[in-house]
Amino acid sequence: MKRSAALWLCLAFLFAPLFAHAKEKVLLDTDMVEAFDDGVAMVMLANAPGIELVGVTTVTGNSWVQDGTAWAIRQLEAEGRTDIPVAAGLEYPLRPQRHLNFEQERKANGMGHDAWLGSFGYPQPESWQAFYKKHYGKEPTARPVDKHAVDFIIDTVRADPGQITIAAIGPCGNLALAIRKAPDIIPLIKRVVYMGGAFFRPGNVTPAAEFNWWFDPEAARMTVRAPFKEQIVLGLDVCEKVVFRRENYDRLLTTLGTGEQGRILRSTFVGKSFEKDPAFTHFVWDVLVAAVIIDPTLITSEVTCLVDVNDVLGLSYGQSLAYPKTGPEGSQKARIVLDVDQKRFWDMLNDTTYWASVRRK
Repeated sequence: MKRSAALWLCLAFLFAPLFAHAKEKVLLDTDMVEAFDDGVAMVMLANAPGIELVGVTTVTGNSWVQDGTAWAIRQLEAEGRTDIPVAAGLEYPLRPQRHLNFEQERKANGMGHDAWLGSFGYPQPESWQAFYKKHYGKEPTARPVDKHAVDFIIDTVRADPGQITIAAIGPCGNLALAIRKAPDIIPLIKRVVYMGGAFFRPGNVTPAAEFNWWFDPEAARMTVRAPFKEQIVLGLDVCEKVVFRRENYDRLLTTLGTGEQGRILRSTFVGKSFEKDPAFTHFVWDVLVAAVIIDPTLITSEVTCLVDVNDVLGLSYGQSLAYPKTGPEGSQKARIVLDVDQKRFWDMLNDTTYWASVRRK
């Protein structure tokens, strides 16, 4: 018995470092754009030493799924991470024909302080390949996997039960349909970390609602009501406290230098706006999700509530709701992040650990 106990102690000593340094497995579900904010979030997760980015699934929201897929592939190419699979997902919100009736909805429900419309504001590209070639002037060296994002989520979670963190930084359509199609994956997901909602402050695209959850309220409600082991939400409550100013932009450009990521950043709406107006400000929404997954100690203030989303078409369509004690039947608990350590966040963003393309120069 003593000999057996000694053997187990030796094995535990030998293998403890392996378990102590196990990487967090993350699946990024995103309405991808170039650089800020989804692109930067993806690049940081792809390069973080403690993270294994197991895949990227794209959904229509800020971008159409076609150009979002092209942007994801190009930015992974720039980082030398074409080993990370990309799967294209939903083209439209769950509410039928909503994208066709959007103008009437906006007139009825009003506009918030942000006039951004995402994919509702421009025509749908023909295909991801056509968009890539037109936008970058060359052919891609990688391509999406031959699997719909919904099935990719299901298969990835089933293959690694209890290990996958889902970073849901776009509208929730892919995840909603995944748990509807395969409800058995709900208890197998380690946690879901959202960028979405505005619980204790007004919305941005309407007076009541934040963009991601307003874009597809039916999907958002379905996901936050799923009994996941853990849900963490970074909404406007924290995102609008972290302001992206000219000094932050200049510092990051210095970090990125003259490489591909620096060129991409300069060419974006954000880059052009800073160059035109030094007083311009922006937010970094989705990057905060990546940052707190990489280092949860960045969170300095949070509250746990039962949460829900209003999916009834009307003035409060897409509004996120928080209940400190008793919520509607079916609502689930979530950690709502209120503050992060901003100095450490900006230092992380400028750490070349998270920019392989910079380190290769």
